[in-house]
Amino acid sequence: MTELQTRGLRLEAPQAGAASRRGGAGPSDHKAVTVDGVTLMVPVHTHGAFDSPFVAGTPDAGGTATLKRGTIPIAQIAFPRTPRFYGRQTADGIPYQQIATLHGTDVLATTVLQTCIRYESRRKACRFCAIGQSLAAGRTIERKTPAQLAEVAKAAVELDGVRHMVMTTGTPPTRDRGALILCESASAVKAAVDLPIQVQCEPPDTDAWFRRMKDAGADTLGMHIEVVGEDLRRQILPGKAEVPMSRYWDAFEAAVAVFGRGQVSTYLLAGLGDSAQALLATSERLLSIGVYPFVVPFVPISGTPLEDHPAPGAPFMQSVLQPLGAMVREAGLRASDIKAGCGRCAACSTLSVFEEADELAAA
Repeated sequence: MTELQTRGLRLEAPQAGAASRRGGAGPSDHKAVTVDGVTLMVPVHTHGAFDSPFVAGTPDAGGTATLKRGTIPIAQIAFPRTPRFYGRQTADGIPYQQIATLHGTDVLATTVLQTCIRYESRRKACRFCAIGQSLAAGRTIERKTPAQLAEVAKAAVELDGVRHMVMTTGTPPTRDRGALILCESASAVKAAVDLPIQVQCEPPDTDAWFRRMKDAGADTLGMHIEVVGEDLRRQILPGKAEVPMSRYWDAFEAAVAVFGRGQVSTYLLAGLGDSAQALLATSERLLSIGVYPFVVPFVPISGTPLEDHPAPGAPFMQSVLQPLGAMVREAGLRASDIKAGCGRCAACSTLSVFEEADELAAA
């Protein structure tokens, strides 16, 4: 599974199952694939995927296909069906899919604000970010209103059995760094439907926002470090690096006090230059204060400055995820205990597999 996620997948039938995602925030250029009961977001539109040894055959009527390595069948896989809520639109004609999309098999995800002060500056933009691509292509809208999000969330629960929701946002030019937008959005969704919600933003200017987001209806919080080394942060995340790591650490402790242990998480992108030792040392510190370290393989996205940067190999990912899985178990912060969000979905990494397995080398 780890190799499949790092190498990507070639599709004999590109339109099989739920639509894949190009550009935007989150797992871009990916498609959800279920292998042995585990759903993964697997790259299908990246340069690496075009050369992948893994090939998915044409699915049968039930959405099941044969996974081959070269010409050798190795497993049966399945693709989630296209969700029914994708067929609806708002009264003013906006397709629901432009407001929120299905991630994995049961997660509703949205980028509430599809613009970012970082992305708008070539000097400050995160080198891997594609938040503006889906907007430029007309696949989403710039600002999703609280009412729109509530309408789509209710439909996704009723029609497709969605179990939790992720709300992320580009960073606006305000000191709260998107927290206010997320408060308004979470409040509207919770008023419409009982759905666990994760909100994601950069650390806001004051810790008071954590209580405000919690009171508005957010069940969990994501604040994403992504890159660990200071020099690497300035190189790859020049805008985000203006928020010092000291602020992140203070914010993590304050947020855990509000949301609880294991209900605050962060993304760490493996393969951008941080060593396995650096990723594990940072993860150990995060776990010690109750933050779930969601380590995922970096996936280069077409049209970004890092589109030709190689994805990490499976051996490197295993060298991080195997010991990290044990660390997570020992800390009692498993993915399955997270109420909502990327860590609970777990599809962008095989970390949860390593958390649960007794014999991890086979993953």
